[in-house]
Amino acid sequence: VVVVVVVYCLLTMFGTVLLRRCLSSSLSSSPSLNLSSSTAAHSFSKRASKTLRPASSLLLFSSITQKRTKFMEHSFIDTFQEGDVQIEQKSHRVTVVGVGAVGMASAYSILSKGNVGELVLCDVARDRLVGEVMDLQHAGHFLPGRVVAASEDYSETKDSDVIVISAGARQNPGESRLSLIGRNLAIFKSIIPPLVKLSPDAIIMVVSNPVDILTYIALKLSGFPRNRVFGSGTFLDSSRFRSLVAKRLEVSPSSVHGWIVGEHGDSSVAVWSGVNVAGVPLSETYRDIDFSDVHTKVIRAAYEVIELKGYTNWAIGAAVASLISCILRDERRVVPISTLVKGIHGVEEDVCLSVPCVLGSRGVLKLLRQDLNQEEREKFQSSADSIWEVQKDLDFGTKE
Repeated sequence: VVVVVVVYCLLTMFGTVLLRRCLSSSLSSSPSLNLSSSTAAHSFSKRASKTLRPASSLLLFSSITQKRTKFMEHSFIDTFQEGDVQIEQKSHRVTVVGVGAVGMASAYSILSKGNVGELVLCDVARDRLVGEVMDLQHAGHFLPGRVVAASEDYSETKDSDVIVISAGARQNPGESRLSLIGRNLAIFKSIIPPLVKLSPDAIIMVVSNPVDILTYIALKLSGFPRNRVFGSGTFLDSSRFRSLVAKRLEVSPSSVHGWIVGEHGDSSVAVWSGVNVAGVPLSETYRDIDFSDVHTKVIRAAYEVIELKGYTNWAIGAAVASLISCILRDERRVVPISTLVKGIHGVEEDVCLSVPCVLGSRGVLKLLRQDLNQEEREKFQSSADSIWEVQKDLDFGTKE
């Protein structure tokens, strides 16, 4: 038995060596042979099946496959190097002005989305600015995009696609957003002109409070068309509204469609007439559930957070990043943001309030007119009046 096994192994090895020599001479005598050809592969496998036993055939097939793979890889690389075309992709640049709690939460959320090639941070507080930039740069291995600092001369902001303005005086506990206007007006007068000069084609998003009045100030100071200046408005309020309604209904917030419009603040308007779940009106299906305190909770939400931790930042930061994505990706989502609403729902003054808007790569593309009932329409007009009462006496320093 041992002799038979040894003879069998010797014959197998001899057959393998013989066929490899035949294959080598065949390749050298036919330099134009294409191993990627199905005909050639079939010919080799046919010759192998006649000469070798199954074990030897497996060895030969492995050898041929390796040579064939190397040959095809070499051909593939050569082919595409000949006609390779480099397509240049635009690297988006976003500037965040103000590295306070809201500005940094916005910056981090924007970077996490991965839509930005370069993020520029600006602030007049030089030491804090440099420290925040360094901190983000140290996370460069985990976050896409390049982070750079811009001093008070704003030179690094040149050619920004979107400018987010979060600079301003911080809202104190119990302080209304409208009472902030005097302190923030001077700040906007100092930052808007240089930003506009360096980035004349940018889209400006205002986040600082009171956002509706400051959005209008930014619009007047920049001289930009109305579609390229807007405020974050009630985008976050609407998210809070949907979440609270969804909790009562025990469904996902994404399944609830509802809007908070008007001022981002105490006079905001909950459009109850339009709330629905999968197209089913709330008023017709869920009459046994009490929603009376939901809007009050939405209004009080920011105040409660400020009382507990001193400021709000993470939720609005995530909201800002979502709006940035709408612009850079040209998503054309319908979002409630602050824009000029003169002539809408009976408003006669130049004020900015939140209404559903289509947001895309050119900014605010369209305004949608909701079918408000009489009570909601009157509240919206009252919201406009409360803004105008504060705004009308301000010196905007507008360009003539």
